Order: sequence, then structure tokens, then C-alpha cells
Amino acid sequence: MYRFLLTPRWWGINVFVLLAIPFCIFMGSWQLSRFEDRVQDHRDAGEQATAAKTDPARPLAELLPVDKKTSGKQTTATGRYGKQLLVPGRELDDKRGFYVLTLLRTDDGRALPVVRGWLPGAADPSKAPAAPTGEVTVTGALQASETPGSNGVPAAGGLPAGQTGAISSAALVNLVPYDVYDAWVTLAKADAGMKAVPAAAPADTGLDLKAFQNLGYTGEWFVFAGFVVFMWFRLIRREVEFAQDAELGLVESDDEGTPSDRESDGGDGDTAPADNTKVSASPTA
Repeated sequence: MYRFLLTPRWWGINVFVLLAIPFCIFMGSWQLSRFEDRVQDHRDAGEQATAAKTDPARPLAELLPVDKKTSGKQTTATGRYGKQLLVPGRELDDKRGFYVLTLLRTDDGRALPVVRGWLPGAADPSKAPAAPTGEVTVTGALQASETPGSNGVPAAGGLPAGQTGAISSAALVNLVPYDVYDAWVTLAKADAGMKAVPAAAPADTGLDLKAFQNLGYTGEWFVFAGFVVFMWFRLIRREVEFAQDAELGLVESDDEGTPSDRESDGGDGDTAPADNTKVSASPTA
């Protein structure tokens, strides 16, 4: 009854099933591992943010370049404040406002972007307090350069002079006449009546939409594997039913042993007998 499994057509089906099931399981497991990695990164980022509040500040040079492990760490830098810029369209405590960003020129000639605080309302240079003069030492949370269009950073350009949309070396290099660190600092204590800007979590460490997409893809791949198994058993069951019908003479099989339907009269597979009744010719007048 199951000899049809040895036909060329079923050999192809069986090979496909044997390859498809492990592939679906592998892809589902990989997507699940990606979700678990994001959950772990989220936990590590939370623990790191808590520890950063009590850890002593370290010199800037020891924490560069910025990565997931150093982002949010407290750092110190010494220099003189230079050019000041405003970063509009930033929210804090559910209110819209702007950052006051001042470039700190260090002894090595490069400038460190320092967010000295946040103010509500539209970006207005007259509202931003002037930076302290002379040599200063700042302490704050180290942050990686922002990417326009992600994490609430606006991607639109065309801002007025004295403003920047993203805090990044790529954006600032065209606005200041000196080299800029590929990092920035938000002060632990804001200057002159401004609110301190809290440190943001490192990129790709939160339970965002991407994380839940990985979880959704995990379920889809495992469903695909189950669907392949279901269809394989369904096809076998159909072939067995046809084979049983063929044994009863309800259908006839092709050369490969696969049952094929045949039209029949009355559903019993027999043809109607010919009418052999003789009709007597009536005499002609």
C-alpha cells in the first residue's frame, strides 16, 4: 500500500521535507537567539546605567572609543569652552525643547561636544546661558555619536545657523574649525538653571520593535516546520486512500502506481450494457 513512497515523485517530496524541516528549525532557533541577545543587552544596559551613577569618573582617554561597555560611563575632561550650538526638537519630561551644546577644546587640539543642559520651548540663542570662561573640568556621562533618523534624532536638514540636528562628529565637523571627538558628554549637573540631560542607553540594547520582530520571526519559522510535517502526512493519507480505492476497483492506477480517477456510469466502474433489443420493422404500405 505504501509502495508509492518509492516513486520518483515521492522521492522528491521526501527529500524536500527532510531539508525543509531542519532549515526551518535552524532559522527559528537563530531568530530566538537574536531575541535573547537583545534581552541580555537590555539587562546589561540597565545594570551598567545603575553602576555608572556610583562608579568614579575616569579620564576621557581611557573610555575611548565609545562602545556598549563604555557608553554611559562617567568621564572627566579639561579644556576651554569654545563655539556654542543649539540642538532643537529634543524632549525631556514629556516637554519639547532644545539642548545647549558647547564645544570643549582640550589640550590635544580636539573639541569635545558637551551638552550643558536642556531648556523648554523653541531653540533661541538668547535663552541659552553663556558658557563659563577660562579652563574648566567637566564631569558627565559619555555618549556615542548620534545617527540622524534614529532614537528620536531628527534627520531633516536646513536648520538655521548656530543649530545642529544631531550630536555627531560627522555633523559638527562642518560647523566648527577644529577636529571633534567621535563622542559627546552630557553633564551630570546642568549649568545655570538648565535641566541635566540623562544619558541614553547604547544603541541596539533596548527591547524595541526589532527585538519583538525577532520573536515573531521565531514563531513563524517553527510554524513553517509544523506546516511542512502536516502537509507531508496529509499527502500520504490522500495517496493511501486512493490506493485503497484502487484495490476496490473504484479508481485505476497509472504506471507509477499512483491512483488516477476514471469516469464511470453510476459510480460502480462498469459501463452500461448495450441495448440489443431488436425492433421489428413495420410493414410499409
